[in-house]
Amino acid sequence: MKVLFACGGTAGHINPALAVAARLKSENSDISIRFVGNPGKMEARLVPEAGFDFAPLRIEGFQRRITAENVKRNILAIIYLLRSGKEIRRILAEFEPDVVVGTGGYVSGPVLRYAAKQGIPTLAHESNAYPGVTTRLLARYVDRVLLAVPAAKAHLPQKANCVVTGNPVRSEIFSADRMAAREKLGVGGRVCVVSLGGSLGARRINEAVAELIAIAYLQDKAANLHHIHSTGRNDTDTFAQILEAKGVPINSPHLDIREYIDDMPECLAAADIVICRSGAMTLTEIEAAGRASILIPSPNVSENHQYHNAMVLAKRNAAIVIEERDLAGEALYETVQELVSDPQELVNMGKNAGAMAIPDADLRICDEIYKIKK
Repeated sequence: MKVLFACGGTAGHINPALAVAARLKSENSDISIRFVGNPGKMEARLVPEAGFDFAPLRIEGFQRRITAENVKRNILAIIYLLRSGKEIRRILAEFEPDVVVGTGGYVSGPVLRYAAKQGIPTLAHESNAYPGVTTRLLARYVDRVLLAVPAAKAHLPQKANCVVTGNPVRSEIFSADRMAAREKLGVGGRVCVVSLGGSLGARRINEAVAELIAIAYLQDKAANLHHIHSTGRNDTDTFAQILEAKGVPINSPHLDIREYIDDMPECLAAADIVICRSGAMTLTEIEAAGRASILIPSPNVSENHQYHNAMVLAKRNAAIVIEERDLAGEALYETVQELVSDPQELVNMGKNAGAMAIPDADLRICDEIYKIKK
């Protein structure tokens, strides 16, 4: 059996495909797997590192905001798209896949479209609650659309063949031991808050979290908190300067400021409250860990899909949503204190989040791949 994955651009598109590919390989060592992705994006590094073949295909997205620079980029995008057909046909003819799976990114659309035209069984996986343009267009052509959440189906054509599979998530998130993690991180009996804005950081979240920490210290409410915060690559120094200017001791044993959280399974296991954006994979991990969260959707994403993702949890009383336009340190502090003052509500929110998790998402997607193979 041969399976071709088309994905790229962000970890949220690449990691689900890698998780499914790894599961397929573990179940059948004779299976052949190849990835198609952009040679200039992160998939060109992550896929070979995971031990899978990688076929480069240059595709760029179209910029919606009209500027002189974006006009040039859109012209290039058209050129790459026109050239891609010949290369996609070559990749399909050379590899002869039994199934083609797209998990998102600019490269996913053209590859799935050409495969569908050739009668090759095709699957498109959508990780967000509000499907992107690519998935909405492909839903008319692919054999099956795999959804992370049932709510996404309402935004797709009625004739689309949809199956809810969830988003694959690292097994370590499910298996991490809470007590061991809290002991290792030095949390003790305190309420553990984990906050982050992504690998590059989010300036508004960093500012609000710095204000939250400062207010807590000034009002002596930090005594019962252990706070782990990831500033992201761009704001590490700025964050420390903000805290120092407000008189917060940066070296406090219960203030853990990092550039990046590279032990996320342990941090989520130790956490009582998570403050973060609402990207699909982040929320999948929060659900897998069963944690209450305060979600701040990024307003700078297509179709405002992070807001839709966040509201899926909010409607199940698993999260509190603060839109970025309403974000301020004082409001964030008050929200945290509200949750801290009601431990049972924290527990209930965590249970509600955990009830939304689909722990066997990779197996469900593998099953759909096996079923669709002709």
